[in-house]
Amino acid sequence: MIRKPERVFDRVREWQGLAGFVAPRRRASARSGATLGVVSGRRRQGKSFLLQALAEVTDGMYFAATEATEAESLRLFTEALTRFTREVVEIPFRDWNDAIPYMFRAFRDRPVPLIIDEFPFLSKASPALPSIIQRELGPGGSGQESTARLILCGSAMSVMGGLLSGQAPLRGRAGLELMIHPFRYRAAAEFWGITDPRLAVLVNSVVGGTPAYRYEFTQGDVPEGLADFDSWVVRTVLNPQTPLFREARYLLAEESDIRDPALYHSVLAAIASGNSTNGGIAGYVGRKSDQITHPLNVLEDCALITREPDLFRSGRARYRIVEPLITFYEAIMRRRWPELEIYRAETVWQAVRQTFLAQVVGPHFESLCRDFALGAEDTVFGEFPAEIGAGVVPDPANRTQIEVDVVALAAQEPGRSRRILSLGEAKWGEVMGGHHLERLARARELLSNKGYDTRDTVLTCYGGSGFTGELRAAADGDGRVLLVTLERLYR
Repeated sequence: MIRKPERVFDRVREWQGLAGFVAPRRRASARSGATLGVVSGRRRQGKSFLLQALAEVTDGMYFAATEATEAESLRLFTEALTRFTREVVEIPFRDWNDAIPYMFRAFRDRPVPLIIDEFPFLSKASPALPSIIQRELGPGGSGQESTARLILCGSAMSVMGGLLSGQAPLRGRAGLELMIHPFRYRAAAEFWGITDPRLAVLVNSVVGGTPAYRYEFTQGDVPEGLADFDSWVVRTVLNPQTPLFREARYLLAEESDIRDPALYHSVLAAIASGNSTNGGIAGYVGRKSDQITHPLNVLEDCALITREPDLFRSGRARYRIVEPLITFYEAIMRRRWPELEIYRAETVWQAVRQTFLAQVVGPHFESLCRDFALGAEDTVFGEFPAEIGAGVVPDPANRTQIEVDVVALAAQEPGRSRRILSLGEAKWGEVMGGHHLERLARARELLSNKGYDTRDTVLTCYGGSGFTGELRAAADGDGRVLLVTLERLYR
């Protein structure tokens, strides 16, 4: 077993996947030849840090590509290969048709990782490179005589996603497809050293679970407590002197498929303002619905937004921004950018703090509650949920709609009605009372009338500001009512 270095926080499953790829079990290792792994994820998630650690503990090779011409990239790659093998390349490589076979033949003694980071830089300058790798991994290629564990890594999500999709040359060749995600909310709080759950939610709603924002982008600045949160926002994300200030802009600019930044910022601003449906986004932007389909698809391919289906209305969906910092920028910073650039952060923050709580923290708290339900033990809702999401329940009698923030569904069983494990409502800045429970009960009744199995449905209230005595009494007297406090959310 390849031991994970102590300096690598969390990432247990990711490390297990990498270790299993580099040093497979004996039965699996009987297969000869080089193998291919693909590691991807948005920027700042610690991919390079993780792969460098892997290369160090396994005596593997790590090469980080840069934006360069093919000739310069080949020269840099040759130098890295020479340092690792301690064998001079006597005849310079003319192109990657020379370099890739030489690379595979240089790894014959034992299975070690051969890591090429920022692979999209290389493939952009040399579009044939994936095909060349595919050829050498195939029958008769130099990879058949190699023990290399080739790992291609990159942050350009549209490029990395295309490596193994559809008719791509490398489709079917990878023995490892690893996506490095941000830390989930509990791990993020631990990483930031925050033990107060309310403070943890507030900080997470700004910087999410991206590891780089903890040290590199804030110089290790962590709010000392709830009373320090406002000051922390002013001196970090709203401070023009910190890298975090312009980070949201750079995240969009770094994606090569985004050619009209103004349109994409408007789309993101629409979502951040609560216009999460296709029609709502189109209306906000001032375009027709079919004119924003492409921008939405590009943003989704770049892993900047996600499309979440309505669990109760087929064909309906809402869009959500994946990176909290982008939501914060679009909802808070973009509209007051000129003032922030001239160091008026305190004034701006006082003016927009309520907007932050309503448009940023509130929706983010709902997503954390869905994450809680996703990872819930079988004792919480009676069994492990098979599907988590949100949904809208029409109430024709009252001429309204009931939005259910957290829906937990059991697995679909043939010949049986779909069982609803839980219906939940999440409120960040409001003390939850009996009327919230009544709304959920009404939704349960309506769904039962539509054919869902709601006999064991748990009505769950997720309270960021607590619960009334009436609601607590109702929960104490009914096993199908659950109250989730901030403390339980982070337990």
